[in-house]
Amino acid sequence: MSDESRPTPAQARTAAVIPAAGRGVRLGPGAPKALRALGGTPMLIHAVRAMAASRAVSLVVVVAPPDGAAEVKSLLDAHALPDRTDFVVVPGGESRQESVHLGLDALPPEYDIVLVHDAARPLVPVDTVDAVIEAVREGAVAVVPALPLADTVKEVGPAAEGAPEPVVATPERARLRAVQTPQGFDRATLVRAHETVTDDVTDDASMVEQLGGAVVVVPGHEEAFKVTRPLDLVLAEAVLARRRLNDGF
Repeated sequence: MSDESRPTPAQARTAAVIPAAGRGVRLGPGAPKALRALGGTPMLIHAVRAMAASRAVSLVVVVAPPDGAAEVKSLLDAHALPDRTDFVVVPGGESRQESVHLGLDALPPEYDIVLVHDAARPLVPVDTVDAVIEAVREGAVAVVPALPLADTVKEVGPAAEGAPEPVVATPERARLRAVQTPQGFDRATLVRAHETVTDDVTDDASMVEQLGGAVVVVPGHEEAFKVTRPLDLVLAEAVLARRRLNDGF
């Protein structure tokens, strides 16, 4: 796209891709993590609503388990979602990376900003979503919301099975951040990263880093935590109950 035809930052349209094809084994047996109920509603629906809560997001692409696209589409149809936002469900792949790539492939060409959001972060506030989008609109090619660490972090080395792990370093905590989602990207940059980087990665921003792209941080939010273990689900229920009490819904 030439500079003359490229949309200005204010015109750039934003889509969100939510990979939801994982099983979530750390939450125990049962439904895939994204379909677990939170406050009586599947976590995936909360995550979709969190993206659609931003007035800048006009399309949400949900990447379903490879054999579960019809089920996820029925799930979205059964819940109230904002009329101003379009929703698309596509089947995913065997890895998160492959699923995000398939979600990107489903985006119409008019979308220039892409958010990638974990379905297991159902309670991210809209202010965080908007802050990520705004940073991309202002020129960043990759943006991550993140929080300072409360705990000291130790790097450990290998140990014999059953033996204590040796500490090899203590990184400077003030320079470390715990990264959340949604992560925001210039679409062309993210597509290039997915076409180039083949390593197994845990987040999309690290793929941009491997290409030498600049990744910047905006403030995250404590309620954007990832629901991974049973205790996280208890905390999420408490946060949701407090919101309902405060918001009166």
